[in-house]
Amino acid sequence: MYLDVGDLRTFYDLPLGRLLRSLIGARVRSLWPSAKGESLLGIGYAGPFLRPYMDEAERCVAAMPAAQGVVHWPRERANASVLVEADQLPFSDSFFQRAIMVHALDMAGDPAALLREAWRVLVPGGKLIVIVPNRRGVWARAETSPFGYGRPFSKSQIQALLQSCQFDVISKEETLYIPPVKSKVILRSARTWETVGRALWPAFAGLLVIEAQKRLYKPAQADGGKRSVLRVLRPVFVPEAGVTPGLNPHRRDKPGPRRR
Repeated sequence: MYLDVGDLRTFYDLPLGRLLRSLIGARVRSLWPSAKGESLLGIGYAGPFLRPYMDEAERCVAAMPAAQGVVHWPRERANASVLVEADQLPFSDSFFQRAIMVHALDMAGDPAALLREAWRVLVPGGKLIVIVPNRRGVWARAETSPFGYGRPFSKSQIQALLQSCQFDVISKEETLYIPPVKSKVILRSARTWETVGRALWPAFAGLLVIEAQKRLYKPAQADGGKRSVLRVLRPVFVPEAGVTPGLNPHRRDKPGPRRR
């Protein structure tokens, strides 16, 4: 179930939210150093992570699901947000080069339907970043952030879901190793937590940041692409009742000599 958009905006205005925006944004930027001249789509509440690309991208659109609600975004510019049905995005096929999903897959009632829509609106070879809570991390169980309210994923689960929706996973990153607390001491030492956590316990990161690429459909071939040979069977006629196969009922054969 989606959180209210007002609660999401409030969270990212708080010190903890601003820290998460910085840490997550750094991982996104490491995957996509530039988006110059490209069209970007944000699905869910992706505005904080689209914002750094606005001055270089051709277009940035924040698609906010109706179950979540919509707010004016970005605050200081003309509105670039739109209220959408998550499984019926109001964009034509192959419209965007890149898309970011955050507070989306983990909140959606039908994650596969949402991914299929993202696949549809991306150009062939278009790239998608999905940010979801890590099932093995403590942030998926903490209510101090929006990531504690949705459905967490393991790496294998999110990869299988993406592949089932015609995406190829090309990069798997983790972030958020700080404890899910609001302590100012912890927040000030966040960079150290990230460095140590990535080195010592990478599997227990709070979030998974997965990059995938749209894959076009390929026709399935039998026998691994080998030519399949079909046997052509000759018809078998069923004889009429009382007629023995192989004998002509109108021919009277003389009986042979009786064997003793």
